[in-house]
Amino acid sequence: MAEYLKENRTRHNTDIAFLNTGNTQPAGQAEDWLDDMDITRHDFPYIEELLQQAFSNWAEDALPVYGLESAGWYLVDYTGKIIAGTGKPEEAETARLAAAAGMVLTTGEPERVIEPGCAAAAVPVRTRKFEEVYAVLVCIDASNSENLALAMQASRHFGTCFYRKLNQLFMGDLYNLQRQNERESARWTALLQIVKRIHDKIDVGAVLNEVLDSMSVIYPGAHLELLMTQDFKSSDSLQVKPLRFNTDNEHDELCVRAYTENTMLSRERVSDSGLRMLEIAVPLSGKQGVYGVFYLSIPGELGKDMDLQLMGILADTAGNAFENAKLYEQSNLLIQELQLINELSRQLSQSLKPDELFEFATKELLEIFKADFCAISELTPRGDEFRIMSTNIDVLDREPFPASYGICGLVYNTKEPLIISDYETFQGASSKIMESTDSRSLIGVPLMLRGRLSGAILLTHREPHFFSYDNYKLLQILASHIGLAMANASLYDAVQHMANRDMLTGLYARHYLDRCIKKRLANDSGGALLVVDIDKFKQVNDSYGHQVGDKILKQVCDIIKGSIRSDDVAARWGGEELAIYFPYMSADECFRVAERIRERVIAESEPEVTVSCGVGSWQFDRERISVELLFFIADMALYRAKNGGRNRTEIGYCDGSPESLASWLEEKDAL
Repeated sequence: MAEYLKENRTRHNTDIAFLNTGNTQPAGQAEDWLDDMDITRHDFPYIEELLQQAFSNWAEDALPVYGLESAGWYLVDYTGKIIAGTGKPEEAETARLAAAAGMVLTTGEPERVIEPGCAAAAVPVRTRKFEEVYAVLVCIDASNSENLALAMQASRHFGTCFYRKLNQLFMGDLYNLQRQNERESARWTALLQIVKRIHDKIDVGAVLNEVLDSMSVIYPGAHLELLMTQDFKSSDSLQVKPLRFNTDNEHDELCVRAYTENTMLSRERVSDSGLRMLEIAVPLSGKQGVYGVFYLSIPGELGKDMDLQLMGILADTAGNAFENAKLYEQSNLLIQELQLINELSRQLSQSLKPDELFEFATKELLEIFKADFCAISELTPRGDEFRIMSTNIDVLDREPFPASYGICGLVYNTKEPLIISDYETFQGASSKIMESTDSRSLIGVPLMLRGRLSGAILLTHREPHFFSYDNYKLLQILASHIGLAMANASLYDAVQHMANRDMLTGLYARHYLDRCIKKRLANDSGGALLVVDIDKFKQVNDSYGHQVGDKILKQVCDIIKGSIRSDDVAARWGGEELAIYFPYMSADECFRVAERIRERVIAESEPEVTVSCGVGSWQFDRERISVELLFFIADMALYRAKNGGRNRTEIGYCDGSPESLASWLEEKDAL
């Protein structure tokens, strides 16, 4: 029957289109069209069920036939097979029935078989157009030998019943095709609208939301999930889960196969409650790759009408839209990163002091990556330990660690960036940074200074899996700019050191000492200046040569460096004369330091030399003095020490008054 309907659909496709266009012709013309409906010999193998239904309707409508009330009626198909009857014929009746039907099928004419006590009449049932015999109606009656004429009338009635049934079946088929076409049209129209809405979205989350909502509307009874392989943080409204590759779960195994083979897969299974389910896994793929898998679990009854083609088109559309939205998102992120890098570089270039750079970088990195903690470490010049130079972790500030310790040690040893998704499962190294802050996530990158490893940046967060791969890549880029800023600061510091230092002695230059004293005079409450001169230094140069003279000068400078505080400023004033400024120190205290220096020079110089020292001091409660006056006071004291026999220390006093200055000038003239 299915093949018959298939052939008739093909044969009458023009009529189907005619019906679908909304025919408005008169009813008579429609009846004529149905009257022309017929079958051919090619349809005979497929009409057995239709003949049986027609016989059943005919029997209800026409039997008993007047004059043949006791007769038995049977229907034989074109092969001679009995396919329907009012009862089961006896063995003798079957033989007569077959003989009569066989003659009709051979000759195409009505036949009658009369035997004692029984008569059988066989009448052909013909097609409308070519009058081909497609069935034989047989009447068997024991009493009426004139049954052929009545059987002929019954045959015509049966043919009418058959074609009425054929018309009903065909019209029902046409109606179902029309309804199916309408449903398909509505579904494709809905798909077109869904595709349009999906492509209107430029946000990744909005695309996935639209796809999931649309699938929920098309398949309301289905359980729907989206399994993603990308770094995608979904909102609570999305049924998005990670795609797990290493699992024994059958549901995950089907999705992994669909992902790796990039093809739609389906299978049937029985749920725990005994309900038959249809599972479908459709890859979410674009032109550049596969990003995830749509998974649907549908009850068996709903799964019968599942349109896999529609599902595939929807998934392909979603994959392309997702890819476009992802590319748009990545382009925006790249623009933001470039702007961020440009702004960070600009701000870093504004400061050339390492401490300020470390502090600024820590603050900016915490803000950019939304991290809980940041630590920037620096490797010591010897390379055996590192120090935390800037951090928002109080217990670690400026703390030294061995160069091989912890996560910093890993970064230092490998010179490679590092990302830790969950410290609780990390077996690489222990870390005080992670343990003291209860952090779970970490990204770390090395800091390079002029091609040499100089430190590391570590960012942590208390949540596991907090940092993405994009964060990991961005930190590497920013670290290179921070390293460049540190290199610039280091270079600037080196240039400043060269500009402010005397290259032979390593002490500050005189102009630097002048600036420091000037600043101190403006802000401090007192201080002292010591001027040191190597006695008879010209004779040393003449006797031993200038190389020995330079050696003695450096020996004296080293003694001075070892005799003063870290805040004191020592400079080469000129030639063999040296000057040291002592903030907040009194003249008497400065005198004791000078004597210690003088005594050490005698004991430690080789060849032995002596020094003469002059001390000048000032106090806030007296009249303020200038840098020049302070040097003048110390210089006059040095004159007195020289004229007093050398190898001694003198203290000069002057309050800056005209009388005091006049007294000093008179003394200078006398000396």
